[in-house]
Amino acid sequence: MAKLSVRDLEVRGQRILVRVDFNVPLDAEGKITDDSRIRAALPTLDYLLERGARVIVCSHLGRPKGRDPSMSLRPVVQRLSDLILRPVAFVDDCTGEKVEKTISIMQNGDCLLLENLRFYEEEEKNDPGFAKKLASYADIYINDAFGTAHRAHASTEGVTHHVRQSAAGFLMQKELKYLGEELSDPGRPFVAILGGAKVSDKIKVIESLLDKADML
Repeated sequence: MAKLSVRDLEVRGQRILVRVDFNVPLDAEGKITDDSRIRAALPTLDYLLERGARVIVCSHLGRPKGRDPSMSLRPVVQRLSDLILRPVAFVDDCTGEKVEKTISIMQNGDCLLLENLRFYEEEEKNDPGFAKKLASYADIYINDAFGTAHRAHASTEGVTHHVRQSAAGFLMQKELKYLGEELSDPGRPFVAILGGAKVSDKIKVIESLLDKADML
């Protein structure tokens, strides 16, 4: 792949900010009802941790209006820890003294999850100051959140201007491969399946697939 991959990097001892998509569904008691998005990020996280990186994970959850405890990423901590078979630290913030102190004591192979990025309006506004602060915690930035990569937010676009190296995670690579190679010369029969509530976001995709797919 022409784009830089996580596999192209020397990661041992490096502080690596990984943008993932942990926008998981929660029930009324705050329990995760489907962990497939967490599992989708495991190949990248396992690869980095096994090679001695210091991994700082960030994500959004839902569309909170300010700090909303019901949309905290705290429920993800134990599930992620169970899946990667190692402890995961959690800070109920994305920037500030607590984040800085926790990162400063991280060792090779440690994993830290930051609080919901969308608790801060600066995230969706792609605020340069917020992006620069996030970037200051890392030597390398990895984007493995394909579902949000089209949005120019602080943690997806803004942060890339302030780190020395950025690359795609394995999930991002896989999705780009399907969108590129597979769509340019698909095997036949080619069936396209689309889902999701925001149909308006998909109109152009649907129009593009009409000429390519045998069945939609």
